Amino acid sequence: MPDPLEVIPKWDKEKVKSTLPVRTAAGHKGSFGTGLLIAGTRDMPGAALLAGLGAMRSGLGKLEIAAEPDVIPMILPSLPEATYIRKIEEKFTSPDFNLAAYKAIAIGPGKIPNEQMEQNLAQLFQSEVPLVLDAGALSKRSYPKRNGPTILTPHPGEFSRISGIPVEQFASEKSEYAKQLAKELDAAIVLKGLDTVIAFPDGETWVNPTGNSALAKGGTGDTLTGMMLGMLCCHENWKHAVLNAVYLHGACADQWTTKKSPHTLLAHELSGLLPEVWKSFES
Repeated sequence: MPDPLEVIPKWDKEKVKSTLPVRTAAGHKGSFGTGLLIAGTRDMPGAALLAGLGAMRSGLGKLEIAAEPDVIPMILPSLPEATYIRKIEEKFTSPDFNLAAYKAIAIGPGKIPNEQMEQNLAQLFQSEVPLVLDAGALSKRSYPKRNGPTILTPHPGEFSRISGIPVEQFASEKSEYAKQLAKELDAAIVLKGLDTVIAFPDGETWVNPTGNSALAKGGTGDTLTGMMLGMLCCHENWKHAVLNAVYLHGACADQWTTKKSPHTLLAHELSGLLPEVWKSFES
């Protein structure tokens, strides 16, 4: 019996080249969208930085990072291009705060699943913009029907947490389980790992062919979340944004291992590799 992944189409180099956005000469930062990143805690400030770097390298026009007040001074010197929100919960209650002003939103890197997270998500689920959930935002819950896409980016352990299915049960048939969960939750599922599976709620499913063991290190998932946020801001087709983010994230790791050991990659170096890797896909 063939491996189920063998019958799932691959999102390949030609598809990336044909779907990456063109940055018009007359564009300005408003043309390429504003992203909101809710990430980072006092104990995990680096997650906000890694996701922020990934987002800023991935085509958006402006990035706002909502983080705990103690986190902002830690990451500001390394990411002065972003603007910062100190108390997002207070913003949610302000009549002047408009989630529709964002082209995309990501939440979860460096956060922990708790009641405050659920309250934040309840606010975000009311918006119509693409919403990426990662790390601390990934819990077993029901998801409301939204006019905008919801995208979940679990590694196998997180997939088990949100689905209730043991890792050993879905490991050999992850494409089928990802498709089932995407339909059940009405959310795109990016099941990370070797041969990352991207399953959309309508049943469309792809396998990503890029990436290697260099990505088996803390922080690489935060970088992917940021890249996805940035690409959602500058792509017109949200599915293409998700697929291209996953592909280019893996392609950066592949580029690293052409000259360096996979043991040695640090997550922030993926964002440093992206400009050259992205350029190689532009005609």
